[in-house]
Amino acid sequence: MPVAIVIAVGFLLLFVSGGARFAIGLTFKPMVDELGWARGELGLAVALYLVVSAFATLVAGRLADRMDARALLGAGMALGALGIGLMSAVSAPWHALLLYGVLFAIGNGTASLTTVGVVVTRSAPGRAGLANAAVISGTSVGQLVMIAVLAAVLADIGWRAVFVWLAVAHVVLLPLLLPALAGAKPADAGSAPRPGLSLAEAARTRRFWLLLALYAICGLDDFFVATHVVAFAQDRGVEAFLAGNLLAAMGLTALAGVLAGGVLSDRAGPVPATAIAFGARIAVFALISMDQSPLSIAVFALVFGATFLVTAPLTVLFVREHFGTRHLGTLTGLVTMVHQIFGGIGAYAGAAVHDLRGSYDAAFVALLAASALGLALALMLGRSTSAASARSSP
Repeated sequence: MPVAIVIAVGFLLLFVSGGARFAIGLTFKPMVDELGWARGELGLAVALYLVVSAFATLVAGRLADRMDARALLGAGMALGALGIGLMSAVSAPWHALLLYGVLFAIGNGTASLTTVGVVVTRSAPGRAGLANAAVISGTSVGQLVMIAVLAAVLADIGWRAVFVWLAVAHVVLLPLLLPALAGAKPADAGSAPRPGLSLAEAARTRRFWLLLALYAICGLDDFFVATHVVAFAQDRGVEAFLAGNLLAAMGLTALAGVLAGGVLSDRAGPVPATAIAFGARIAVFALISMDQSPLSIAVFALVFGATFLVTAPLTVLFVREHFGTRHLGTLTGLVTMVHQIFGGIGAYAGAAVHDLRGSYDAAFVALLAASALGLALALMLGRSTSAASARSSP
């Protein structure tokens, strides 16, 4: 399949699935207010979503090496539509756990960057950083467009209708994409075995554990902010419509950040872009820990948004660079799974901290420290790569 079609299909898939994933941040406060739930009860559903989708991503990564992408991605989109659509009917916390935390999670995890990224990386090995960045930019464009539209009509249609329209977007996409994906098997299917380490072999290296720790911290940061930034802004007096559009605007800065990171990674590898992203996070977590005025909230959200997706397309590059391509899907899926699990911890812990203390202040300080550790891990991975290259040189 031509690279342009792979990128276009992946972009559209992530446009819808990514926009749907971020919608919970928009509906979070009106849901708990109307239903009378504690934030931790809905936060638990978000956390479960991240854990379940993490395991779905791992399984999808393994299957991406073996089966027709049409079946894998089509099944994911259909199940995602079912789960997110039925969220419109929830009335008890366990409904959200089942529908959002399990059904939507499996579908969204299957129709994810891991599945598309393996195909893209093998279709465009020389420009994998930019190609994957272009694909995952669908997530940020979906966040920008879909969240902006939904934020504009939320007060009129209500949060339940938001979930209905998200399901419709999934269903409409299926007949448009599935013909284009016909026969979309891995580009190297049936060829000689590819070089690289198995999961067991990779797990015996220091680089493997550094990479997992790096993505764990990234997930912790990402999904705390994505889940709670709108509610936090409203807590500090930002009007609901503006707070919702702040989340949408984060999609625009995420688009700029992920494309810049893709270009940089093709020139210098994945480490510099990752280090820059964590450096920016340190700065904005420090800012919001000291000043929570509307201006600081806007700066925090927009700068953090620029870092939000930077590491996502770099996952396959880190794996390819350190462990080869023989088990690219499995190892990429595992790294993404760890990212998602810790994202669930971040989403739930943020809600729990707010329920306990009445603010997010302690969480901001903790994530400032975590981001500093993330920067250190990125630099250690860079030194590890340099040392490995030096040992392999004549």
